[in-house]
Amino acid sequence: EKEKEELKKKRQSYQARLMNVKELISKKEGDELALKKELEKIENEGKELDRQENELLKREKKAPWNVDTISKPGFEKTVINKKPPRKAAEDLTEEEREQRMKQFVKENEKLCKQYGMLRKYDDSKRFLQEHLDLVCEETANYLVIWSINLEMEEKHDLMAHVAHQCICMQYILELAKQLDVDPRACVSSFFSKIQQCVPEYRQQFESEIEGFKGRIQKRAQEKLQEAMAQLEEEEKQERMGPGGLDPADVFESLPEELKACFESRDIELLQKTIATMPVDQAKYHMKRCVDSG
Repeated sequence: EKEKEELKKKRQSYQARLMNVKELISKKEGDELALKKELEKIENEGKELDRQENELLKREKKAPWNVDTISKPGFEKTVINKKPPRKAAEDLTEEEREQRMKQFVKENEKLCKQYGMLRKYDDSKRFLQEHLDLVCEETANYLVIWSINLEMEEKHDLMAHVAHQCICMQYILELAKQLDVDPRACVSSFFSKIQQCVPEYRQQFESEIEGFKGRIQKRAQEKLQEAMAQLEEEEKQERMGPGGLDPADVFESLPEELKACFESRDIELLQKTIATMPVDQAKYHMKRCVDSG
């Protein structure tokens, strides 16, 4: 834990210095050559920090389980050869999951959107390392919902970008499942892998993104159709007459001669038309007209 805290402080210092030097270079303030050398030195420090973090994770995973490594205040049972469950594996009911998702969005929606808008792997890695609470199923779920809404709004390019960030998060979560560790411990590993990956891995990653975008587009179309159907149903309910019939449906079912009467709003013509019709048929149609208002 002490080593983790020291690494965290080093990471914060490294990021502050990196941003400062990049800003100076972009503004062309100071000796450009010296600044570029300093930037290279800082970036090498960042790689070393990544190596130290990975090494720490490996050592932590191999550490023997004993009372010093597993006990906490209030610990009351013995655990033998049992790894701690990952955060994502909590056994929650649907209601609990929904409540947790609502609380997560309430607290982290702004940060989720910031992550979803990032474009460079290094920026995404840095952002997630600064906000480790985002490395979870809830962020992935939020990005899926946001992608669907963007596609429904016909913001196709933005949807594609958010979809990419969503797949990155899902890959991190999947890596955590494979290693059986907390997803927050896999951020550095995933981004190192995706930036230095073999062509086959990159192809698989890109294929997963394309498949995901296809599923998003399909779901967006379904939701639009559902919304249209609901709107039509609401409009139909508003039109309903006192007898519970839709005037549009009733009008379409009328004989052509009765349709002409209602279209022209000619009461005299209506009376004459009804007089020429069989009594049962006239009663049937007129009752439906009254019931539809």
